[in-house]
Amino acid sequence: MLNCSVSRPVSLPFLRDNKLFRAGESGATMYVLMKGSAVVTVGDIVVERAEAGAILGELALIEQVPRSATVTAATDCQFLPIDAKRFQFLVHQTPHFALHVMKVMADRLRRTDVLLLETSAYKQE
Repeated sequence: MLNCSVSRPVSLPFLRDNKLFRAGESGATMYVLMKGSAVVTVGDIVVERAEAGAILGELALIEQVPRSATVTAATDCQFLPIDAKRFQFLVHQTPHFALHVMKVMADRLRRTDVLLLETSAYKQE
């Protein structure tokens, strides 16, 4: 068994329509959506519909900057918090975790590019 001085996180229940976090808030924790679905918005634009297994809030944790989006529970949800200490532990102990986080960030960037192109094309019509 792995010996870890990092305490095990406890999942957090959120009822439908409750905010996990809001854009502009400080973000020392990222989350794994364990159960349910959530909506990620920037302003009033829905940029992602997250399902179980999604990670949320990683940008603010990694960059130590305010959150760039708001996450709202679309259904009753369970979120597993991952603070900076646990994040560092996971990256160090399981390199595949770091690769997964990078893939999630790359996928979001790619989807944002498409959204921007679609919005730009719509405005030009």
